[in-house]
Amino acid sequence: MRPIRSSDIGTYLYCRRSWWYRKNGTLSENQAELAAGTELHKRHGRQVVASALTRTVGLLLLLAAILMLVAYCAAQL
Repeated sequence: MRPIRSSDIGTYLYCRRSWWYRKNGTLSENQAELAAGTELHKRHGRQVVASALTRTVGLLLLLAAILMLVAYCAAQL
């Protein structure tokens, strides 16, 4: 008996027929749409990573600007 995974439970709760097809190894007829959806999710994942990196770089630049401002103000005293 194979273990039950959380994805199995999610699939079953979303669509019992889909779960049954997957359990019996029946391939879906809409392979092109599934591939397009997978590519869409990969693209979105890359955008999320790029967004996080951009935010981190922006915060580092803000910190550097604040440090430079403090150094400038300290030098003026």
